[in-house]
Amino acid sequence: MSNKTILEMKNINKSFPGVRALQGVDFKLCQGEIHALMGENGAGKSTLIKVLTGVYGKDEGQIFVDGSDKEASIHSPQDAQRVGISTVYQEITLCPNLSVAENMYIGRSAGAGTNWKKMNEDAEKLLQSLDIPAKATQQLASCSIAVQQMVAIARAVDMDCKILILDEPTSSLDEQEVEKLFGLMRDLKARGVGIIFVTHFLDQVYEVCDKITVLRDGKLVGEYEIKDLPRVKLVAKMLGKELDDMSDIRSEQKPYDGKDAGEVVFEAEGLYSDAGIKPFDFNIKKGEVNGFTGLLGSGRSECVRAIFGADRVLGGKVKKNGKTVKITKPLDAMKNGIAYLPEDRKNDGIIGDLSVRDNIIFASQVLRGFFKPYSKAEANKFAEEYIKLLDIKTASADTPIKSLSGGNQQKVILARWLMTHPEYLILDEPTRGIDIGTKIDIQKLVLKLASEGMSITFISSETDEMLRTCSRMVVMRDRKVVGELSGDDLTQNKIMSTIAGGEK
Repeated sequence: MSNKTILEMKNINKSFPGVRALQGVDFKLCQGEIHALMGENGAGKSTLIKVLTGVYGKDEGQIFVDGSDKEASIHSPQDAQRVGISTVYQEITLCPNLSVAENMYIGRSAGAGTNWKKMNEDAEKLLQSLDIPAKATQQLASCSIAVQQMVAIARAVDMDCKILILDEPTSSLDEQEVEKLFGLMRDLKARGVGIIFVTHFLDQVYEVCDKITVLRDGKLVGEYEIKDLPRVKLVAKMLGKELDDMSDIRSEQKPYDGKDAGEVVFEAEGLYSDAGIKPFDFNIKKGEVNGFTGLLGSGRSECVRAIFGADRVLGGKVKKNGKTVKITKPLDAMKNGIAYLPEDRKNDGIIGDLSVRDNIIFASQVLRGFFKPYSKAEANKFAEEYIKLLDIKTASADTPIKSLSGGNQQKVILARWLMTHPEYLILDEPTRGIDIGTKIDIQKLVLKLASEGMSITFISSETDEMLRTCSRMVVMRDRKVVGELSGDDLTQNKIMSTIAGGEK
């Protein structure tokens, strides 16, 4: 890592109607440095990146690139690329139907008169030099998400990028894929590329980054060397307050103690679907929080999708209070008091162009029937109630949900299901990709709802988060149930050894 500054952003200000998104923010990146940009959802990270890449115009401030004392003129993503700034987003923006090489050179060649042989040879050389496990001629769609992201990075490198922005690149990757991506990042760092790494995963920041810049509420909190900022302090700076021990969350809530506490509310027997899970048994008790755990692809989500009727059920049955109920589609599940917050909020959750209000009342309106629409006054009343209950940060109930931060979108989807007053709430990765403060809010809410008698299944890739919320866990491996843990057995080590098949 050199001390040469290749990017300096000074006094960046950006406002939207009713919101000051950035207030006098400074940011500096050195050559051959991996620099984490951290902050809660709504802290201003995305806005700062969009100002840097010309998606948004800044209201005030200056940007200097590659040590020049002349201000860079960046008014579009093309301008950003011309001065050596490239971005790889969480959602891949390449063309899956084209080859790897075509994706690497799209917009620069791959038209009439293209020397296809040379293009494929050049692409192959670059892939090999960056140790990317893909062939130039293979269709991009046949590559894993991790490799697709590496191809996007290779494209940026070949366009002579000096500054590479990685925006939540690891959200959809498993541990091995993350390691491959980190290997590529370290390789680029050694070549002198400056990398801005935007992520919510604290472990990854401390594994691969040199420095951290923290934003909060659109303002700069500070820039820190990684060695000078322990995790607890980082979290405190992101939240603006010292953080209580998160493991104490469960002790704050009393367990449900109604006369029907401990009674089985829903159960599955020999249930399996066309998503490839093996037949499984499952039950949940009144006022209980339980969970499915296992590695990515173990079948956690497929189990709850079968219970909710989101995948086509091929066999087995679901019982409610001991009686078999027919659930072949989500509406059947909803009518039986089951609610399901899906893993992929972007594709299966939010309805982007609708307002916060319309997203909140949507499930309740489906149950009620579209021939009995809520009046505007009723819809507003419900929306305001849940906006307040879940502390949803939005300018108004009329705001399109797509303009909210990820954490606030997640709260809106949670509000949608709470409004149906479910007996059984399934939460699949409810805190993925959202800031730590909102994570704690959701965990506390889960335990509060359970203390009031709601039955909840909680799924998370973060085992410590499940240990804080669940009193019982079903362990999955290779799409089948391999164990169930509770009480003193509910520990990180026991979960890992069960997933590994008894190995320590």
